[in-house]
Amino acid sequence: MENSYTPTELINEVKNLISYSISNLNAEKSNFTIMHRAIIKKYFEAKNVEIDYEKQMVSMQIPVGRRKYTNITFECQDMERFLKACLKEDDKHTYFYKDLLSHYDLIVAA
Repeated sequence: MENSYTPTELINEVKNLISYSISNLNAEKSNFTIMHRAIIKKYFEAKNVEIDYEKQMVSMQIPVGRRKYTNITFECQDMERFLKACLKEDDKHTYFYKDLLSHYDLIVAA
């Protein structure tokens, strides 16, 4: 099933998953925070990503040179929109998105 996605469909499915995850963030046994952090890490090539959903704050370390990172923290007025903006429609990210959808296949099918 995952090979049938066009790049645009793949991005749209991940966006749907993000929408679902934001509205079901507190669901029992939810590990959507891990997914959200992974999306941010992938987009920014960051490490140590932390999300404070109550305050709508994201903290992370982003690369500024070879093996050098700097800490940044910023406010997201709309976490769902921010996460969707972190998606890239390119070959480098295709496998990552397919893996996300595969991992959360019960949600995508819902």
